Amino acid sequence: MAGTAQGTLKDRAITVARERGIARARDFDAAGIPRAYLRRLQDEGLLVRMGRGLYQLADAEWSESHSLAEAARAVPHGVICLLSALRFHELTTQLPHQVWMLIGHKKWAPKNPPVSLRIIRATGDALTAGVERHTIEQVEVPITNPAKTVADCFKYRSQVGLDVAIEALRDCLRSRRATVDDIWHFAAIDRVQNVMRPYIEATV
Repeated sequence: MAGTAQGTLKDRAITVARERGIARARDFDAAGIPRAYLRRLQDEGLLVRMGRGLYQLADAEWSESHSLAEAARAVPHGVICLLSALRFHELTTQLPHQVWMLIGHKKWAPKNPPVSLRIIRATGDALTAGVERHTIEQVEVPITNPAKTVADCFKYRSQVGLDVAIEALRDCLRSRRATVDDIWHFAAIDRVQNVMRPYIEATV
């Protein structure tokens, strides 16, 4: 009977991890799986601890955007932005070494995240507007859309570089990922119309 119970527990744990992609300890709690049992599954090589309270199947296949899924699990109130969003939308050739995330001014940021994070603080529409939700490895990941990402790059040009912002604007319009009106809408939200105007006029 004990073996059957353990087998059922293991099956449930594997199901949770597979369905969630990157599962939190609370996901296992909800399925009635003791946290001590998670350690056993790690010892058996079935689960890998990605960070504090985050687990994934050891044989899970990682996509190029794996770090974005990890970041979204670690900071559920955050939004992937700037260089990380540019890379996701294929609007830059750069490979950011950190995951860039927008979070509210008063929101907490993890001290020991599973991936290196670059936290950007924002409020109001600058934080919530233009957010798309993409599924990466069964994880719902909020990411700024191409137009908002371009506007954000101009807003935070001192951190990402003006050359990166200009390149993103040109690539976004050239690839038709957004229209000038789309970008102008988010430029107004980010209050960078005056900064962006000469670059938009030179591009169109």
